[in-house]
Amino acid sequence: MRKFVAFIGKLLFITVLSAVVLDIAYTTVFLKSTQRNKIQHVLTAKDKNFDVLFMGSSRTQNHMVAKVFNDKGIKSFNFGMSGSKLDETALLLKLMLENKYKIKNIILDVDLNLNSNSYSDGVRAIYMPYLHTSKTIQQHYQKIPEYNKLFYIPFYRYIENDAKIGFREMFFSLVNKKTNALNNDGFYALRHDGKNMSYDLSEYSPKRNWAYEEIKMLCRKNNINLIAIATPMCQGSDSDAYFNRIHSVYPEVYNYESKVTEDRYFSSCGHLNEKGATVFTTIILNDFIQHKFN
Repeated sequence: MRKFVAFIGKLLFITVLSAVVLDIAYTTVFLKSTQRNKIQHVLTAKDKNFDVLFMGSSRTQNHMVAKVFNDKGIKSFNFGMSGSKLDETALLLKLMLENKYKIKNIILDVDLNLNSNSYSDGVRAIYMPYLHTSKTIQQHYQKIPEYNKLFYIPFYRYIENDAKIGFREMFFSLVNKKTNALNNDGFYALRHDGKNMSYDLSEYSPKRNWAYEEIKMLCRKNNINLIAIATPMCQGSDSDAYFNRIHSVYPEVYNYESKVTEDRYFSSCGHLNEKGATVFTTIILNDFIQHKFN
């Protein structure tokens, strides 16, 4: 019996030690990587100055061509992330401010994310390698139900989020394999035209969003001009009622839902292709220069 207990004890010790070693190894690799995603870029780049940052979900990432602004001498970057909810956008802004980013204006796409106060499992996972090293990330996630397991159990956060930060991603980070996340000033162009050209938002309902409220507070506190917008949907969408109701919840949101409507400008009903994104960004630029936002 003693031998069995000793064996179990040794096995447990080896398991815990292995988890600790793997946790340290994975974390070290991710901390040194800078080219894989926008979160890494924010965590490693300091003292950045921007006239305009575009933030939000894929409807920012695929819709806002930062080059259109940069070509006019307005220093811009697209920090939109596919799948991101306003919760993850709020955390990204906190990290920017922590790293002393100087930001004059933020153009934030809020539209579909006002339907709920949810979060993105996929984008949240990308923050997890930095959970032990960033007080800001710790504070942001301290109240989620699984926080203690993620923080205190060695290597658990990597196992739990294997699809995003598992061995494959760790290896690519180790060999410094770049992605296209930072190309084109953060803008990701969609090339094809007109697939899945319908979208039913009839059961969606905009509501007050705590993460958006936090973003507004951070912008006020740091003298950042926040411009909240709703971006285009295709003509085949049942979306007018939803977008019109946004104004009753947040009157400050500028509704650009119908500013670009032709199918040839869309990759899918909810996402502009590169041509459409260029047209839309030019509209935003003209409004920005002419101060129609104010």
